[in-house]
Amino acid sequence: MLEEFKAFAMRGNVLDMAVGIIIGAAFGKIVSSLVNDILMPPLGMMLGHVDFSSLFVNLSGQPYDSLAKAKEAGAPTLNYGVFLQSVLDFLIVAFAIFLLIRQVNAWTKRPEPAAAVAPSTKPCPYCLSNIPLKAVRCAYCTSDVKEA
Repeated sequence: MLEEFKAFAMRGNVLDMAVGIIIGAAFGKIVSSLVNDILMPPLGMMLGHVDFSSLFVNLSGQPYDSLAKAKEAGAPTLNYGVFLQSVLDFLIVAFAIFLLIRQVNAWTKRPEPAAAVAPSTKPCPYCLSNIPLKAVRCAYCTSDVKEA
């Protein structure tokens, strides 16, 4: 059983998948940093100095100055700012993957179209049955089908 598992784990597609997951996790961190540290601050500034990560709706009825204070108190909150950042993260990752797949598809060679196969039969001019190209008499209606 150990040999079977070793053979399974060492197959190319399993190793490729593992590498893809590791690279995907690292790429996700890079995109999250891009959104949180590069894109959201100027976007928040353009929208009136809004920090999206601190946008929340307090469901407890008690006032809290920040999301951190509400979480400290254990108050139920709807963190729509964090959600907006997550949606932006997803859109950027999805777009980057789209561009990557598009480029990989452009690099891969398309299979050559199959060569047209020359016909090996022709229709009998009398009964329209298919007969070999070199036939001089139809096997079905026995008509003479010599080429003119």
